[in-house]
Amino acid sequence: MSTLAPAPTASTASTGSPFSAAYGRLAEVFPALRVLEVAPGDALPHGGGWVRAEELAGGGAPLDAFLAWDDEQTLRDHGERARPDVIASFGLHRYAWSACLLMTLPWFLHRRVPRVPAGAVAFDRASGRLAVRVEEFSCLPNDASATRPGARVVSDEEELRAAVREAVAEHIGPVLEGFRPRMRRGPRALWGMVTDEITEGLWYIGHLLGEERRAMAEAELLLPGSVAPYPAGAGFRELSGPNGETYSTRDRASCCLFYTLRPQDTCITCPRTCDADRIERLTGTSA
Repeated sequence: MSTLAPAPTASTASTGSPFSAAYGRLAEVFPALRVLEVAPGDALPHGGGWVRAEELAGGGAPLDAFLAWDDEQTLRDHGERARPDVIASFGLHRYAWSACLLMTLPWFLHRRVPRVPAGAVAFDRASGRLAVRVEEFSCLPNDASATRPGARVVSDEEELRAAVREAVAEHIGPVLEGFRPRMRRGPRALWGMVTDEITEGLWYIGHLLGEERRAMAEAELLLPGSVAPYPAGAGFRELSGPNGETYSTRDRASCCLFYTLRPQDTCITCPRTCDADRIERLTGTSA
């Protein structure tokens, strides 16, 4: 693995919350997803398209309404309905990919890890907005936010990475339980999905930030292999192109099930996609 670039640290106090700079940067490079910070003690937005993560975790009517969006989009875009478990997989992916960034991006950019249980997040998927209420977070001793209320100072980078894994598990675990009865997957497969959302969300946003290589290296350190409850690591590897160029790829720990709609149109990191096809799609030429 290549040597990491020096991780950015906060040398001066943030003018807003400890997370406003990271979430603002996300909005700059990926306007389709915006984060609204809610002050500690204030209520999350509700109604008008908003659904709280704890409502998704509870299943029932809120989750039915959430998945109806995926059902309607699939019918509109592909002219056919998908199986209920496929729709649930689409819905979980679209929530978890975004929600994981609430924790991984501030860690990547500023070495701060918010604790956001399911009761602290709401999602308005139609507008691409996440609302989050952060009352506790982890950081390193040299962080200017270490003296803020709710800060938990950890000793080193590895302990901070453990805080990322714990924060994601605390948030996503209950949501998985809400989705699980609708999906034909056991716990290992569901946590494999979370592994993929953590890795590929950070990889993609890292690319948009111009720090793709560092994002990949950080993801490898965060998920070096099977670390409970995550059944697999980030698992990046290199492919060689027809002219000797190299391309980064990985094999997903889970399947999004899109192949059930379009068998020939698999994700480029899907285990069903062979390396020759990946190279052809990455280069636009025959491998």
